[in-house]
Amino acid sequence: MIAQLLSKMAEEEVDRRPLSCPAGPLSDRKLSAEKLPNTRPFSMGAMEEGGEEEMSDELLEEILIERAKDGDSLAKFQLGQFYFEREIFDKALIAFERIKSTDFQAKYQLGVMYYDGIGTKPNPEKGFNFLKEIAQSTSPEAAHLIPFAQYNVGRAYYEGFGIKQSDLEAERWFLEAARDGEPTGSIKAQTVLGLFYSRPGEDSFDLQKAYFWHQEATGNGSLESQGALGVMYEYGIGARRDGEAAFKCLKEAAARGNVYAQGNLAVHYYRRKLLNKAADVAKSVGEQEDIEGLALETDCLPRYVAKGIALGCFVFARCLHHGLGVEKNREQAKRWYSRASAFDLEVVARLQDEMTYGYI
Repeated sequence: MIAQLLSKMAEEEVDRRPLSCPAGPLSDRKLSAEKLPNTRPFSMGAMEEGGEEEMSDELLEEILIERAKDGDSLAKFQLGQFYFEREIFDKALIAFERIKSTDFQAKYQLGVMYYDGIGTKPNPEKGFNFLKEIAQSTSPEAAHLIPFAQYNVGRAYYEGFGIKQSDLEAERWFLEAARDGEPTGSIKAQTVLGLFYSRPGEDSFDLQKAYFWHQEATGNGSLESQGALGVMYEYGIGARRDGEAAFKCLKEAAARGNVYAQGNLAVHYYRRKLLNKAADVAKSVGEQEDIEGLALETDCLPRYVAKGIALGCFVFARCLHHGLGVEKNREQAKRWYSRASAFDLEVVARLQDEMTYGYI
C-alpha cells in the first residue's frame, strides 16, 4: 500500500499538498540572518519610576523622540530599534539611516534590512557592504558585533546573494564567526558549520567536523544543533552510535520546540517498540502546519521543520496501518501517508526503505 501511495504522490500535482507545505524543494542555499545581539537594551527606568514595562508604546515613543532631539545618542538608536521590534520598518529605516555613520548597531540593522528587503526594496549589495564594514572593523565600539557580522558575510557568500557565490569564502567567514566554538562567537555560525560539513557530494563533506560543530553549538545553546546531534547519535553519523545520548538530545530539543527533533523522537520510540509514546509524539508533530512560522519561532531551517512534520506523519500512519499503540485504521493511515509525502517525499521514501529492510 505504501509503495503505491509513494508512486502516486510523485505523479500528483503540487496543488494536492496542504497549503502550508512548500510547493517545491526548500533551497539548500537559504539561511536566516544573525539577529542583533541584545547588548544595548532599553533602560527606561531612569525616565519613569514605573519602568518601561508600565509604559504604553505611545509614551515610550514620545520619550525616545524627545531624548533623541536633545542629542542622546543611545536614544537615537533605541528609537530605531523600538520601530524595528514593532515592525514599523519604514520609520526604523529612517532612524537607522540618520545615525549609521556614528552607530555600528544602526549600520548592522541597516545591513540586515537591505540584504533581506525588510521594510525596503532588497539591495543585497548595499546590505553586504554594510555588514562587511562591521566584520572588518577595528573599532572597539564594533567589537561585540564582529562575529555576528562575520556570520552574515559568510551567509552572503554561501547564498551568492549580494556577492559572487563561494563556498570557500563562506566557510572562511563562518569559521571566523564561530570563534573556535566559544560562547562569544556566533552560535548560528557554529550550527551552520555543522550543516555545511554534512552535505554529501560536496568537497567540504566531513562528518567528524559536522559532529564537532554541532556539539559545540549545542553546548552554547543552539536548538537546531541539539536536534541534529541527537540524530547523529541515533544513527552513528560522524560519532559513535549512542541511544542514550540520542534520546537525551532529541527529548530536550523536542521539548524546546525543535520540530525535526520531535519527528525523530517519534522514530526513536518506534524503533524501540515504545509504541504508545511513538504514536502520541508522532500525531502531535504530524498535526503541525505552519512551516515558516515554526521556523521563525524556533530559529530552525524551514526544510528541517518540514522533514520533522513528515517524520511524525509517517510514523503515525504506520501506527494506524498496523494498529501499533492506536486502534488500527487503514483509511486514516492512507491519509497520513499522503500527508507525510506532501511535506517531504524523500523522508517518506527513506523511512519506507528502512522499515522494509527491518532497520526500524
